[in-house]
Parts: sequence; C-alpha cells; structure tokens
Amino acid sequence: MGVQSHAKRTLSFIYTWRSYCQFTQVLLRGDRPFVDRTNSNVFVSSSFKTIRARVNSGNPFRSRLPDLANNLTTALHLRHLPSLSSRLSKLKAVILGEHLASDDDLILPSHDFSQKAHVSSFEKYLEMYNRSIEDPASFWSDIASEFYWKKKWDQQVYSENLDIRKGKIDIEWFKGGITNICYNCLDKNIESGNGDKIAIHWEGNEPGVDDSLTYNQLLDRVCQLANYLKDNGVKKGDSVIVYLPMLMELPITMLACARIGAVHSVVFAGFSADSLVQRVMDCKPKIVITCNAIKRGKKIINLKEIVDSALSESSQNGVSVDLCLTYANESAMKKEATKWQKERDAWWQDVVPECSTKCDVEWVDAEDPLFLLYTSGSTGKPKGVVHTTGGYMIYTATTFKYAFDYKPSDVYWCTADCGWITGHSYVAYGPLLNGATVVLYEGVPNYPDFGRCWDIVDKYKVTIFYTAPTLVRSLMREGDEHVTRYSRKSLRVLGSVGEPINPSAWRWFFNVVGDSRCPISDTWWQTETGGFMITPLPGAWPQRPGSATFPFFGVQAVIVDEKGKEIEGECSGYLCVKKSWPGAFRTLYGDHERYETTYFSAFPGYYFSGDGCSRDKDGYHWLTGRVDDVINVSGHRIGTAEVESALVSHPQCAEAAVVGVEHEVKGQSIYAFVTPVEGVPYSEDLRKSLVLSVRTHIGAFAAPDKIHWAPGLPKTRSGKIMRRILRKIASRQLDELGDTTTLADPHVVDQLIELADS
Repeated sequence: MGVQSHAKRTLSFIYTWRSYCQFTQVLLRGDRPFVDRTNSNVFVSSSFKTIRARVNSGNPFRSRLPDLANNLTTALHLRHLPSLSSRLSKLKAVILGEHLASDDDLILPSHDFSQKAHVSSFEKYLEMYNRSIEDPASFWSDIASEFYWKKKWDQQVYSENLDIRKGKIDIEWFKGGITNICYNCLDKNIESGNGDKIAIHWEGNEPGVDDSLTYNQLLDRVCQLANYLKDNGVKKGDSVIVYLPMLMELPITMLACARIGAVHSVVFAGFSADSLVQRVMDCKPKIVITCNAIKRGKKIINLKEIVDSALSESSQNGVSVDLCLTYANESAMKKEATKWQKERDAWWQDVVPECSTKCDVEWVDAEDPLFLLYTSGSTGKPKGVVHTTGGYMIYTATTFKYAFDYKPSDVYWCTADCGWITGHSYVAYGPLLNGATVVLYEGVPNYPDFGRCWDIVDKYKVTIFYTAPTLVRSLMREGDEHVTRYSRKSLRVLGSVGEPINPSAWRWFFNVVGDSRCPISDTWWQTETGGFMITPLPGAWPQRPGSATFPFFGVQAVIVDEKGKEIEGECSGYLCVKKSWPGAFRTLYGDHERYETTYFSAFPGYYFSGDGCSRDKDGYHWLTGRVDDVINVSGHRIGTAEVESALVSHPQCAEAAVVGVEHEVKGQSIYAFVTPVEGVPYSEDLRKSLVLSVRTHIGAFAAPDKIHWAPGLPKTRSGKIMRRILRKIASRQLDELGDTTTLADPHVVDQLIELADS
C-alpha cells in the first residue's frame, strides 16, 4: 500500500471513530438524537450541537462505525467508555506494523489483524459489552454452556449483595451447577480430539534441560497424584499446601487437588518459614507438597529445609501435618543431601508413579471452593482469598480467550509463578480450559544472560508472551542487543501484568520486543478479581501506551470521589466496581467480617479495589497505583504492616514505618524509616541486620531497598504516623511536605531530611 493511501486509510478511521464517540457523548448528556442516513451521511442532531460525519463508502474501516440507531440504549450504559473527542484527529497515529515514535501516539489495529480477531471492531465490543451489562445472566449462561456440567445450574444464574448497609456481602454464580475444573481442563480437551496436543512445554533453569507433556500424558500424571492424595486421606474440602517452584509438578498438583475436590493453597517458593507457618496455622492442611531444592540462576534454595522449619513451629503451636510429599529435584540437590523425617516425609518419585492413571472425578457445586491464595494486607496478617469453582472457571477461560485473542495454533508463555494469582489464572487454568499449549520456565529471565527469554520464545515458537513491567524495564535497561539477536518472528500478541506499565517501557516493549507488529494487552486485575477487569482487546480499538483502556465484559468499573460519588468524564479518583462478575472472590478464609470491611465498607454498594485511577478525555483508564498501605514491588503486593512487624521484631529496632516509592525497574521499592533502640548507634552492620530480619520473616523480595535512620517519626498528637510526609521525604519532594505544624513534634521532619542521605 502506498504512503498516501495508507495515510488516507488511517485518517479515515480516525474520523469514523471520532464521529461515533462524539455521538456517544451526545447520548450521555441525555439529548435526543436524530439519525438520518441519506447519501451515506450520518447526522446526529441535539439541542447542544450537530455532529456530521462523512462516511466514505470505500473506507475499509467503515464496518467500525456502529449502527448508531441500534446503539441508543448501549451508550446510556457506558458513561465510563470512550468519548474520543475532536482532538483525536490532532493526535499522531500509527497502524500496527509501524514504528511507535512517541509515548503519546495512538496505535491502530491493522485491517488484517482485526479481520481475524475474536472481537474485530469496537462495534462488536459494544454489542457484547452492552449485553453483558443489560443481561448478565443470559450472557454468561451462553458462555458457561460451552463447558461441561454434570448438572446445570439453578434457574437464578447469579445472586449478589455488594451493599454492606443491606446485610451480609454475598456473591454467587451458577449455584446448583455441578462441574469440575480439572475435567474441563483435561478430559474435555482429550474428548475433543486434542489428547496428543502438547499441553505443557517445560524449560529448566539450565539451557538444554526441558520436557513436555501432551494432554493425555498430563491427565495420567494428574490422576496418579490425585489417587495418591485420596489414598492418604485427602478428600473433598480438605486443604493442601503446595510449596513448589515452577516444575511441571506444580500445575499437576493444582489439577490433582481440583480433580478430587480438595482446596489447594499454593505458597510462592520464596516465602520464608515464618510466612509458611502463618499459612499452615490458618488453613490446617492435610498434606504439604514441596521439593527438596530449587535452582534459580546460580542460586540454590533449600525448600525442604524451609518446610521442615515451618512444620516444626506449626506443630509446637498446635497444628501438625502428618505427610510431606517431596519431589526430588536432583538438578538442584541430590536426595542423599536432603534432610529427612522418615515418619512424615515421602519422595514423590517413589510413591506417585505407583498409582493408577485413572481417577474418578469428584463433581462439585459451582460455589464449592477451588483454591485459597494468601495476599498481603494492611493489618500485617495475610488474607486468605477464596475462589470458588464455577464462576472462576468461566471467567478465567473467557478473559484468556478474548484479551489475548487466543487461537488453537498459539503457543502461550506467561512468565509468572503459580505462587501468585497470575500463575493460577493465566498459567494453569485459563490456558488449559482453552486447550492451549503453555510454556513453563523454572529459572530467572537473566540466566545465563539477558537474552534467555527470547531464546525460549524462538525455541518454542511462542506467539503470546505475557510478563510484568518489572521484567520489561529490567531488560530495557540492559540494551536492545539482547533482544534483537533473536528472531521473535513467532510473536503476535504481548501482555503486561502486575502493575501499571509506564509509557516509555510500553513503547520499548512494542517497538523492540514486538517489532512494532504485536498489540499489547496491558491488563488490570487483582488476586481478588480472579481475572482481567480492564484490558485491551487486540484488534478492537486503538491502544495508548500505558493505558489499560476499557472494561472487560460484565465489568462495571467506576471512579468515585472521597464520598463515594461516581465521577463522570475526565477525572481521577478511587477505582471501584459495581455489580458482581463471575470471577469475583467470595470471602476471606475464616474471616468474612474482614472481607466486608476491607473491600465493601469504604464505598457501600461497590467493590473497592484499593487502586487509584484516572480517566482521560477519551475514556481511557490509567491506573495510578495503590491508595492503601500495600506496596506493589515487581507485581508482588506487600503489606507495609508486614514489613514493619518484621523490622520491629529486631531487638535493636524501637520503631519503624514503611512506605513505597517509585522505582524504575520494580515499579515500587520499599523505603523504611527506622528508629533504633535508645543508645544503639546507626551503623552499616545494623542496617544489614535489619534487612536480614525482613528477609527471614517474610522473604527476600520484601527486603527494604533503603533504611532511613529516624530519631523519631512524624506523628499527630494522637500518635498517628503521618505517612504522607514520609512518602514526600522518601521521594525527595521536600517542597510538597505541606503543613507540619499540627505534628506533635514538627522538628522531627527537619531531622529526617538531614539524615536522608546518611
């Protein structure tokens, strides 16, 4: 296509898009439009303005202009959806395949990509979104019917109460429906003729160490473990703690638990013994499954030793675990070097392969719990997020399909660990429910060098690559040559997860990693939501670097002010969701009161995400980070109270306050203000000892990047620490400290500033 015709095509699409969005805005003001299609012109008249959009009958993007008359009711729902204003035509735009020169440019989907996409236009999205909001029961029932149910759900597809003023918070989807997520992940795909398709490619820490499993082989391995669990007394509703690295045995264990109705609780194999103790004490598992050790890069971590310590302490506190199933990961540690308790421990390789490869399915209700996943909270005690079976199954499968525009020929790689929600929803369940081929990687992305990711992409011909902004920024810092020496021609869709991705990193990801030809699904969601909430749909609309764009089907995302009033148009505020969605978590394990207080009391009638959000003039959503006391480090949510608790447990620490500050690689870093015990001098040895205390109590990923010595902390007269001031000092925004005269001791602020670089 020539440059001139290419430009005409781009401009034509912008005008078409702008016309639709201006029309939407007329509706949102409540005006009564008049539509006249004479001579291929669309006239929209209102008391305020007349919009006249010329639609060239030869425009290849003409199909993107919705049937405006049929979208009257749609637009009234979508106050939070785009209103790409007249300034859109003034913005620079590139079409997928062209180099992105500016962080402010729009990236339009190419005609070829859109034609093949599941959601090929904004019109199609609006049609589906409108139905999901107006008639969620019908919308989600139609999707759920594509999966296997032993018994269909009750006539009432969902019930909900998100308003704490009206009683107990309660969410249910597909209640009465009987199903099993493992059956839908494996048996259903095999019955559809995909038994010999590769389910998992596993890439070891060391280059050249790999393995793979077909769907048939994966089912056999899952059934063997499921039978072993049953033989050892694990039954429906029992909890199983899984403390495994990214071996194939990790998703195998998750699926085996799901097959027999047991509730798995995966703990990231990087948490300390103290963190593991907390989880054992809370959920009281029948069994703990781990491996002897893991090698990440050149570093060997003795996982079995951590488990032994945790189980010993939990036993002393009244919770005993009688069986520890241990996988011998001999590439990291030989069996004979592993400490062993003969009465309690069993080697996976000695017992599981002896079990039958046939295991009957335990059929469960849609509202029976599937898994328990602990996430950081602002009170210091981790929260046990409970996800149930049916709604989570449908939601993760659907979000995976549409947000990545998944096709059966795709090879998908998500770099997340299954110890986090991303690994649950978009390494294990979502992809396998769609019959996908998944890549698992045991190691770290910079081992043996910074080209390892792209070596893996080329090796397995990865088409969809989903990772965290932290990794993007880290690789970006190392230089393009680590990327460009590999082909990456197989890639067609990129994705970002865990935290907002800054526009410059987005642009590098697009231009360098994706060769300017791969759309980026920059997803916003949380452990609590189960799946994507705000996300681009590749092929459906223009993308903006750094923006998560628009809500997924069924998600009514709103921005509210401090009083809980919804804000329209361009704004900033608190991101909430009104009305439930199938993937929503149902409670916090053993603490429904905390569930209600944490998520539903701040703004009654809404789920409060804890995140701030801005919406621009054109309706695009921009996540601004946490507004509570949780720090997002490399996509890991860490409660400030947890870190403070670990610091003050040190015998020489009198007081500590922790805040998050921006970090170019990790998104946020942990900045700790520490007051030593009287008479204890500031020293490098003390700093190292304090950091070690956090590493021991929580894990290495929670270690403070900065210890700021504090003779005192800025407090109100009631004793409340003014974290706002600490954040400004940590960020060196000293001209924005505000009024400090209300502090009990205003001079503390000057002292902290003096010690900032000590």
